[in-house]
Amino acid sequence: MTSLPLFIGLRYTRTRRRSGFVSFISLASMLGIALGITALITVMSVMNGFQKEVRAKMLGIAAHIQIGGFENGLADWQPLLEKVRKRSDVVGASPYVNGQGLLAIGQSVRGVAVRGIDPAIEDSVSDVGKQMRVGKIADLQPGEYGMIIGSELARALSVSIGSRIQLITPQGTITPAGMVPRLRTFTVVGVFSSGHFEYDLNLALIHLRDAQVLFRLGDNVSGIRVKVPNVEQARAIAQRVQDELQIDGFVQDWTMQNQTYFRAVEIEKRMMFIILTLIIAVAAFNLVSTLVMVVRDKHPDIAILRTLGASPGTIMRIFVVQGATIGLIGTVMGVVGGVLLALNVGTVVSTVESAFGFRVLSPEIYFLSSLPSDLRFADVWLTALISLLLAFAATLYPSWRAAKVNPAEALRYE
Repeated sequence: MTSLPLFIGLRYTRTRRRSGFVSFISLASMLGIALGITALITVMSVMNGFQKEVRAKMLGIAAHIQIGGFENGLADWQPLLEKVRKRSDVVGASPYVNGQGLLAIGQSVRGVAVRGIDPAIEDSVSDVGKQMRVGKIADLQPGEYGMIIGSELARALSVSIGSRIQLITPQGTITPAGMVPRLRTFTVVGVFSSGHFEYDLNLALIHLRDAQVLFRLGDNVSGIRVKVPNVEQARAIAQRVQDELQIDGFVQDWTMQNQTYFRAVEIEKRMMFIILTLIIAVAAFNLVSTLVMVVRDKHPDIAILRTLGASPGTIMRIFVVQGATIGLIGTVMGVVGGVLLALNVGTVVSTVESAFGFRVLSPEIYFLSSLPSDLRFADVWLTALISLLLAFAATLYPSWRAAKVNPAEALRYE
């Protein structure tokens, strides 16, 4: 009797006698679940891919960890730099000076973030050296007031290598006529392209010593930028650095520096997950109508089983098995389809672009030539589990109704 519900439930799943329309509804429910799961896995993988690509471009310029001073920056920072660089959980460290200013050339004016760097060790904490379109980081020499700017900023100001550009800083000079802004002429010696629009439009790099002079820091620096082996562990490493080195300042990891952006991405991912899960829920609850029709079609069979001694619980388990089998097959199909599509979404998109003659992603806007995808099996298992739970929940009411069938009433007109 234990295997009876399983045997009959599986038989009902594949039978086609007198139930062609019911079988079609079952197939539609199965395909609905499969399509919903495929869509969810693919969309989540693409969103993960976008997040990974943007994060990689962002962290190519931004520091994994920043150790910063307060109003006057970090004094006597060289010993601290050496201590940080010698840590086993740190890949590289470099001092920096941060400031704000206005770049002006002709009638064009643009507000920028100015960062002073040490060209000799900048490659240990960022990828700017690999992102140079024109020039080299080594072209920044102390006292020569050279500047490297982003490609979008160069385009906005219509400047190129050798252009002379005015940098106006908020630290003014007091004269008898009042406060006069400080001006310094810089020469553009390089252009970088990080692939991240905000940095390419709003960041200018100068030599560390020139920045110290420009922002009147003396021998102080704004802080130390740190690169770690695993960005996912940056927060824990930042906390250890803060505790072990007793830093008289603040320590921030990359998630804190870009908190608003990453919070927005996480909220977007969660909302997309909920919306696409509702598609799976709609398909799963189509099983309710499917099983209700199956129960109506199988009234005589249910009555015969009851007269042969089958209990209401046995009848209920028969239809739970049938509904769960449909849900399981749909889930497996959806998982296989979603994984295959997520792993090959770039090829699929390229084929669609070639067939219809349009671009899904414009490289000039998104800085991506193909649709990124990052398949995470945690998302796959979570999606499959939710689908199976929804399918199982959808079988309960029709199965309960089947268990309540009165054998005498069901056989009266047979």
